[in-house]
Amino acid sequence: MDLESVKKFVEKDGGDYEFTVDSMPARFIEPIVMQGLKIDRIERGRVVCSLTVPPRLLNTGNTLHGGATAALVDIAGSAVIYTMGAPTTGVSVEINVSYLSGAYVGEEIEIDSKALRVGKSVAVVSVDFTSKKTGKLIAQGRHTKYLPVATSKM
Repeated sequence: MDLESVKKFVEKDGGDYEFTVDSMPARFIEPIVMQGLKIDRIERGRVVCSLTVPPRLLNTGNTLHGGATAALVDIAGSAVIYTMGAPTTGVSVEINVSYLSGAYVGEEIEIDSKALRVGKSVAVVSVDFTSKKTGKLIAQGRHTKYLPVATSKM
C-alpha cells in the first residue's frame, strides 16, 4: 500500500470509508458494539454475556475486530465493577487484550467478566472470550480502573 492509500484509509476518504468520524453521533461506539449483547448470568463479582458476532464488528480478515473486543472488555469489565457495589465504574487506567484466536460472523461467543479486586480507589477485572461451540479461548482481557473518591461539599 502506498503512502497516499494509507492516508486515505486513515482519513476515511473515499471507497467504503466515505463517512467521517465527525459525522457519527455522540456515544457512537457503545451502541454499535453492544447491540445484540445478552446477559446470561449476573452475580456479585461476575457477569457472563453472550454475543453472536455480527458483520458490523468484523475486521478485514472477517473475524471479530480487535477494537470491538477491546471495547467489550471495557463494557463488560465496567459492568462487573457495579456488581461489587461500587457507585461508579471509574476511569480506565489500563486495558490490555491478548488475542488468541478468531471469532467469525454468526459465531456465538461467551464473554465472562470477573472482578479480581474492587477496592476504594482501584478496580481490576478480567474478561475471557470463548467460542460457545468449541470452548476455545478467543481473547483474554484485563482492565484496571481508577475509582474516584467521592468528595463532600463544604
